[in-house]
Amino acid sequence: MGIYKKLKPQENWKVPVIVLLGIISGLGFYILHISKATSYVSDDPKVCVNCHVMIPEYVSWRNSSHREWASCADCHVPQDNVAEKYFFKAKDGIYHASVYTTRGEPQVIRIKEAGKKVVHNNCIRCHENQVTDAKLASQVDGHFAHRTDRACWECHREVPHGKQRSLSTVNFVNDEELEEDVRIPAWLDEQLKENYQNKEQ
Repeated sequence: MGIYKKLKPQENWKVPVIVLLGIISGLGFYILHISKATSYVSDDPKVCVNCHVMIPEYVSWRNSSHREWASCADCHVPQDNVAEKYFFKAKDGIYHASVYTTRGEPQVIRIKEAGKKVVHNNCIRCHENQVTDAKLASQVDGHFAHRTDRACWECHREVPHGKQRSLSTVNFVNDEELEEDVRIPAWLDEQLKENYQNKEQ
């Protein structure tokens, strides 16, 4: 009974604890809101342009033939089973949301090893007939023999994002091609125009 009395909080503990929990909960919801963390549950390609450095990837995908058949998630998220898909999305979503919120995103996007494996497996999943058909695959020297020991993009470098994958791509994008909610932020547009004018001088 003596230990219980020592551990029992004092009578005036409720108000400070409720206030503290309210502050923590409020900050948590605010962080979820500004980081757009919940949007990563969606398979909508516009989610990828939550971060401005993804605009070139989004635009190049929109101008590719893959747009008719595959969204970003179809290529960049495991499709083996629902649990693996949403675990990968949650892990990636938390990472991307935290980087986006802290403005720590890189200016040059590089896919990580885990992402490379997922994309390669999805290439094979969709294009299994082309990969396994010996007659079709033998039309390119060494294709059939090496189809399992190299990444698809070693040869298919322009699929589906094309040659330009940097912020310079936005200089070649007609602003009308982008939906209202995917447009280049005004501050970035001004900075790009200024950089472009400085290069011309």
